[in-house]
Amino acid sequence: MSELLHISGGPTKPEVIAISLSKLDLNDGITFYDVGCGTGAVSIEASKTARNFKVVAIDAREEAIEVARTNFRNFGIEDATLIHGESSEAIERNADIGSIDCAFVGGTKNISKVLDVLYEKKARNIVVNAVRIETVVTTMNKMKELGIFSEVVHVTITRGYELTGETMFKPENPVYIVVGKLSNA
Repeated sequence: MSELLHISGGPTKPEVIAISLSKLDLNDGITFYDVGCGTGAVSIEASKTARNFKVVAIDAREEAIEVARTNFRNFGIEDATLIHGESSEAIERNADIGSIDCAFVGGTKNISKVLDVLYEKKARNIVVNAVRIETVVTTMNKMKELGIFSEVVHVTITRGYELTGETMFKPENPVYIVVGKLSNA
């Protein structure tokens, strides 16, 4: 198996990815948007859950797009469109790529506008990962305004490491997983 290339700010921790993907209810043949894709780790894990699906990965950082492109190639992700640009604008401009069945939002810049556009494009399930409480509140309030708020989950991962021959646990930064679902989904 290939090693995932990294960039600053990522990748999303595997445990957080697992919970986030479980909230998206992935199915075969879907169109999956990875907004603020970073390394592409979420899309790579999603590809292990569902088959024959299209990935649209967006990031404002050119470096992230290049790293995700390399990771997708290394992990055999073939049906992927990578878009460099501001997320809400990229989603609007590239709506012809196909319907948005599920969207994972890992980048939270302009989160209200991103959620507006995802709602307008009828994204069935949306999961937002956030680490700042202000982003969580903004995301929850916007989802409530749109009538799609489902739940928020607070996840804390603590990893054990060796300390003088014994094991000590060190917590990682907590993550909030905010879930939105269309009522007809």
